[in-house]
Amino acid sequence: MKAEQPRAAADARGTPTSDRSLLEDPEEMRLSGYRVVDAIVDRWAILGEGPAWRGAAREVTEPLLHGPPPESGQPLEPVLETVLQDVMPLAGRIDHPRFLAFIPSSPSWASVLASFLVNGFNVFQGTWLESSGPSQIEVTVTEWFREWLGYPRTAGGLFTSGGSAANLIALVAAREAAGNPRSGIVYVSEQTHASAVRAARIAGIHGTRVRHLPVDAEFRIVPSGLREAVHRDREDGFAPFCVIANAGTTNTGTIDPLAEIAHVADEEGLWYHIDAAYGGFAVLDANTRPLLSGLELGDSVSLDPHKWFFQPYETGCLMVRDVARLEAAFRMLPEYLQDADWGPEHVNFCDRGLQLTRTFRALRVWLSVQRYGLDAHRREIARAIELAKRTAGRIQEEAELELLSPQSLGVVCFRYIGRPAAAPHSLNELNREIQNRIVQSGVAMLSSTRLGRAFSLRFCILNTRTTAADVDLVIDEILRTGRELNA
Repeated sequence: MKAEQPRAAADARGTPTSDRSLLEDPEEMRLSGYRVVDAIVDRWAILGEGPAWRGAAREVTEPLLHGPPPESGQPLEPVLETVLQDVMPLAGRIDHPRFLAFIPSSPSWASVLASFLVNGFNVFQGTWLESSGPSQIEVTVTEWFREWLGYPRTAGGLFTSGGSAANLIALVAAREAAGNPRSGIVYVSEQTHASAVRAARIAGIHGTRVRHLPVDAEFRIVPSGLREAVHRDREDGFAPFCVIANAGTTNTGTIDPLAEIAHVADEEGLWYHIDAAYGGFAVLDANTRPLLSGLELGDSVSLDPHKWFFQPYETGCLMVRDVARLEAAFRMLPEYLQDADWGPEHVNFCDRGLQLTRTFRALRVWLSVQRYGLDAHRREIARAIELAKRTAGRIQEEAELELLSPQSLGVVCFRYIGRPAAAPHSLNELNREIQNRIVQSGVAMLSSTRLGRAFSLRFCILNTRTTAADVDLVIDEILRTGRELNA
């Protein structure tokens, strides 16, 4: 007997909801949902077989995708096909095994499912009143992070869109804790991520009051240089209030001497923020954790689960040693939220940051850990670090390559020098052309940086799909291209 097809629901006036323009028939929803899931799974299944990068100039994309909005709707299938054929492929394939540029991301399937669920259930997670279950999950996951960092029980935090938002929230909390000084000074490293400087600007701290500290030969903050800068600024009538250190810089993966900086910050009365957006989760690897000693001493720490905890983008976090100081900077209770004040044990995450309307990001981490276990995440972090060490070793063995900074975490900076070595004045242009040719070939996606005056090729290894064979293939291609250009 043929099953009866479900009938469209009716609204209060008896009009079938399928006849209303913004409501879909349930079966059509299922079919389109399956189509989207199939597209994602099919992409992942052959991800390593295609190019590591595809992009297009606006002169290509505009004829394909630009135009006025349609007055009437159309069947979903051809629209989805346009998205899948002309939109999604023209983007960095950041989870490709040979996408070694910038700081890539390779989200787990469980984290993708969590994102789908959160969007479908349309969770508002600004207050406990409107999201008791989701808020409990965020409390639980930030408690995991607290334990991993070694923070005291006074600590707490919140999920953010990423490290940029976390750095901004931390800097505002630091500013408020210092009494919002008119001549406040913030200290950063020459290697500090640009988001910290942008955060200072947004927080009303003029660029002339952001001090860039010199670094040592390994690109680390020199604690004595920080102390000298603080004393000099105080003598000049300024009010130093915050220092930002790094637990894994974007350029080189460098970890500042965290414990030594904490000592200076404590003696000088500075809020100590640590940008660990990239490297923070390396504390889970027993062999790497000693390198991050002192992370637990920061007044605040930025983390990015969408980097080394294998989550989709816009999964960031800020943790604060004394969460009461965070809430002192951001908590407000207007009349229209009086019903949401359930007492301090019921966290309203809007009291800890910028957003009242905020999505349920913590589910991605929670579901991933429940599905795969913490040990699987720990092993992937350790595997990437070991692969980066192996990569640095291979570069040192190749006479035509030069390591430009010590390998740190998953970052390896190097350049092609040739054999015999190319003329020093031409090395920068030679390596720039090597990078360009490899990116255009699709073999790999490489980014570059500058270390001193040297143009550096740069690998960042953290993708769960990246293997030693992938890295060797890219190095072989760099050698081949360099020899061709340097002939």
